[in-house]
Amino acid sequence: MRLQNKVAIITGGSRGIGYATAEAFLREGAAVIITASTPASAQKAVARLRESYPNGIIDGISPDLTSLASVQQAFDEIVTKYGAVDILVNNAGVSESTPFANYTEETFEKVMDLNVKGVFHASRAIAGHMAQRGSGVILNTSSMVSIYGQPGGVAYPTSKFAVNGFTLSLARELGPKGIRVNAVAPGITETDMMKAVPREVMEPLIRQIPLGRLGQPEDIANAFVFLASQEASYITGVVLQVDGLART
Repeated sequence: MRLQNKVAIITGGSRGIGYATAEAFLREGAAVIITASTPASAQKAVARLRESYPNGIIDGISPDLTSLASVQQAFDEIVTKYGAVDILVNNAGVSESTPFANYTEETFEKVMDLNVKGVFHASRAIAGHMAQRGSGVILNTSSMVSIYGQPGGVAYPTSKFAVNGFTLSLARELGPKGIRVNAVAPGITETDMMKAVPREVMEPLIRQIPLGRLGQPEDIANAFVFLASQEASYITGVVLQVDGLART
């Protein structure tokens, strides 16, 4: 198992890509701590995971990712409880599609607070622990829109552009301390949110994908497993596009 005896925190791990990543990490032998927006959501997801992985080490927490103090306290407690955190997956985020003419400052700040500050807070809270041990992996969820943009909801691609820059810069700074930092940029992925989109809207998008299908949460989770493992020990500062698209 590629993540045997590793301890991983996955933010936004109660559903979608985060939940699939938690499952994948458990299959690979990691102890998994998920974060969710509320204690109830965290514990509900933990209970589901324990049903499928009764022998796994699984925990749930619900810090306010927009507050460094809240995240620091929660992560410090996890380090004390488990002895270390080897892997951090910054997956929590919010999407948005408001037309620019209707944008408010509050809408923009809500997206940036979670998608950018949340990544900063979680990384800042754990990097010191990893640096003391001389090893660690920080992985961030970006998006294909960080490369291509999107029509409407300008804060979302803006936030993911920021995640890419954060990933590349932090990789340079933390590499000498033994910490690798990478990101995964998913394409259109069939999460619960996407399942609600009408088929007539989705079909033209699928036709643009050479592989002829939407991504599955497991496709993204598999990329996170690879980047978290020793198989990727010489990879840092990469934004790995997992979107089914062919490139020249």
